[in-house]
Amino acid sequence: MSEKNMSNQENRLCDLFRDAVRASGLSKDEAQEIIMNGGTMQLEIKKILQKLTIADKRFGVAIREFELTIPNDYDHDSQIDTSAKKTKNENTTHFYNDALTSKNFAKATNKLIPGKTYKVKIFPILQRVTSEDCMAFLRKQNAILVGGQGATLVYDLAKDQLPKGKWTASFDEKDALWENADGGHGVPSVSARSNGGFKFYLGYFEFDWSDDNCLLCVCDK
Repeated sequence: MSEKNMSNQENRLCDLFRDAVRASGLSKDEAQEIIMNGGTMQLEIKKILQKLTIADKRFGVAIREFELTIPNDYDHDSQIDTSAKKTKNENTTHFYNDALTSKNFAKATNKLIPGKTYKVKIFPILQRVTSEDCMAFLRKQNAILVGGQGATLVYDLAKDQLPKGKWTASFDEKDALWENADGGHGVPSVSARSNGGFKFYLGYFEFDWSDDNCLLCVCDK
């Protein structure tokens, strides 16, 4: 974006703020009180602007929202393997990608904290998007990237929350994802089938994502 266009947009935002101030009908004393608390006002305005910029019509509103408390005995370094050992033997597991291992995803950006409760949301993808688009959307949600550990733990503790007929992808930074021999970076995804089955797959960061996918979004409460 050119500096001129950016300047025009900043001026327009200032106009909107000015109009809002005038429409509020503040008294002289009320206006002065806000000015004296300018730092607080700036923080609140920043929050509003961030909330408004979250809107992206390529992604829907959250179709699942729930809290997830990490077990006290949770072990980040072995989570994927521990989950896989149990999950692979379940009759409802129809497919499990053997590359989804603790070793392959050892470079995870974040470690979930035992005993801590997180807010989890699952957002549907409505239009074809790139992985970069997904990452940008997650950043706007202040998401904590939890990769394979997050995907398998959500299955372990809240599999009923995974939307039926969709693949729920758990992103991480590209460099933290497992890389195959062809240079593809695997994004852990769990599919909840309408027949009650589950599939564990690796989508690829280099490929686009369509409307049969959702995004796993884990945030601090």
